[in-house]
Amino acid sequence: MFRRKAIDKLKDWKDNFAPQYAVLLEGARRVGKSTIAEEFAKENYRSYIKIDFANITNELSEVFKDIANLERFFLRLQTVTGITLYKRESAIIFDEIQLNPPVRQAIKYLVHDGRYDYIETGSLISIKKNVKNIVIPSEEHKIQVHSMDYEEFLWATGNDTFGVLRDLYKLNEEVGNGTNRKLMKDFRTYMAIGGMPQAVQAYVDGKNFSQIDAIKREIINLYIDDFKKIDDSGLIGRMYKSIPSQLATNKKRYIISNATQKRKIDKDEERLADLLDSKTVIPCYNTMNPSITLSQTRDDETFKLYLSDIGLFTTMLFDSTPETGENIYSKLLSDKLPADLGYLYENAVAQIIISTGRELYYHTWNKENSTHSYEVDFIVQSGKKIIPFEVKSSARKNHESIDAFCAKYKRYIGNSYLLSQKDVSEEENLKFKPIYMLPFILEDL
Repeated sequence: MFRRKAIDKLKDWKDNFAPQYAVLLEGARRVGKSTIAEEFAKENYRSYIKIDFANITNELSEVFKDIANLERFFLRLQTVTGITLYKRESAIIFDEIQLNPPVRQAIKYLVHDGRYDYIETGSLISIKKNVKNIVIPSEEHKIQVHSMDYEEFLWATGNDTFGVLRDLYKLNEEVGNGTNRKLMKDFRTYMAIGGMPQAVQAYVDGKNFSQIDAIKREIINLYIDDFKKIDDSGLIGRMYKSIPSQLATNKKRYIISNATQKRKIDKDEERLADLLDSKTVIPCYNTMNPSITLSQTRDDETFKLYLSDIGLFTTMLFDSTPETGENIYSKLLSDKLPADLGYLYENAVAQIIISTGRELYYHTWNKENSTHSYEVDFIVQSGKKIIPFEVKSSARKNHESIDAFCAKYKRYIGNSYLLSQKDVSEEENLKFKPIYMLPFILEDL
């Protein structure tokens, strides 16, 4: 199994929250939740039982029809699985818990019983039909599981440079053209493959990019099938697949009707909510007045969407920008993508920020005496200060928007950053950093 940061979060749960709380690993399909849960149980308990509600036998299913009598329930569970449970030394994993809502509701009573620890995994966990007619247990400690971030990717591929990257960042000096080119190529490799464990495993096993791309396409198709199960109109899938093309048009917001090719109706808002609940996308909301706490002036009607995995985004480009065709991977690795594909780097930045537990915000406002507008790609909160980020795929000479933003909100801004593929430098109060240094900027906030 790959080394995953979620394991450390599970250890924190076990040390500080169990047995008063079960733990819920929540995230999109195929990000590794089940593997993480089972690996943790193997290493930290005397025994464990894993129940996969997506693939459960009739005999085991019968056991869960009556949980009211816990003594009988635990005895039947051990008998059917052939696994002995030990008080305060065993764990029970409820895999794909969203498929059995009554069992999720019963977590309250299982936790209060206190005999064992409980690990739940779930995707589409908040979809209406998965919580209908049940009381959501308050005894759940939630851990968001994302696809593998850049550091996890480097661990998986045997590249131990992440600590070196942190040291280079702390120097706050140019790393040198040759070194920077090499480090950016490493990061573009991550952008090409992404962090879905199956894709990463294929890369580690020496598969070529066509084979890796086929794996990612299967995951995308799995998501589309999931969306059809939620809403058989197929429109949620259209919303999902339209994300790269909507970002490509440099629109100031995501437009539902552009995805559905129909006039927006009330039902579309519900479909959008289901798409967000799937954790397959990352919302970035326009904050109307960054001088106030970002969340307080969030405009829920004005937002952008990014994909939750940069590798899936790269694969999606085959559909949204067919002119790059079969050469997209070689062009990406050699930094020969067209300049107008800068939104690919925006998606990478969105994924890095969201993996730290932060929400995403951007800000757009009209230029005086003009039909055009300014836009700052991302803003994060750091205490009482706000930190703006602008993202460029290559050239960084033009940074009119972030300059205007810094002038307008000067008293509220900590540092401001322009992220690109270029080396470290600084221009007045604007700091230029290569995109692979973003994780360390966020660590410092």
